[in-house]
Amino acid sequence: MTQAAIAALQTEVNRAKGIFASLSPDEWEAASGCGGWRVQDVAQHMAAVFQQIAAPETIDVGDSGKSEMAAEVPVGDRRDWTAEQVSAAYDEWSEKGVAALAALQEPPTADMVVPISDLGTHPLHILANAIVFDHYCHLRHDIGAAVERASILPRDPDALHATVEWMLAGLPQMCAAELGAGPDQPVNIVFDGPGANSFCLSPGPDGWTVANHCDDDAPVVKTTAHDFVSWGTKRTDWRGSTTGDVGNVNVQQVLDAINII
Repeated sequence: MTQAAIAALQTEVNRAKGIFASLSPDEWEAASGCGGWRVQDVAQHMAAVFQQIAAPETIDVGDSGKSEMAAEVPVGDRRDWTAEQVSAAYDEWSEKGVAALAALQEPPTADMVVPISDLGTHPLHILANAIVFDHYCHLRHDIGAAVERASILPRDPDALHATVEWMLAGLPQMCAAELGAGPDQPVNIVFDGPGANSFCLSPGPDGWTVANHCDDDAPVVKTTAHDFVSWGTKRTDWRGSTTGDVGNVNVQQVLDAINII
């Protein structure tokens, strides 16, 4: 179960509300780290994600089946909203969304495995982790690109553990084609700092897997969980924040293949 992700998510929601309440008109309109989106559009997206979880029948996200295309629909539809409307929507739907996600932690629903658009097939309880990831990334890396106080929000171990759990659960599915086209090279990824942990990405007959340990015979890449959120989503290049066996060409190809939505 991922009950801990609910507590981490509530903390991230409170941080988002604090940031939104502090934004000046110019900051709401500033370009974010998400291409083509203002800070206000990122906040709108965060509200819309909760609305889609809590009451999917009330929001149009199109029928593309692609998560990134779906995200653009409500943002485009609401681009002329005021900052006050966006904040109010976030306040309403974050409360309802967290409650809906908390309910998904209870069996038997928690263990139901379902397809989640193009993000892969997952047990429903891990959707809470996905929204922790969404908040952690959007606040610090996207809104943070325009608003410094968002970029320096605390790097909580609980939020980072929940975030990395989602990212690594999705990685083999979201990056299957790219990893499959690369070398059969297992790679250890070691996270230092908050959220410290170790994982091994390994190829296999049924595709790539991620295990919560290191392979003594595999090359090692060291980074932080915070930086992994950025380079693992292609917001930045892994070359700027990794050390270890990064001169290994096979390792480079594996890292280049990682692009988590």
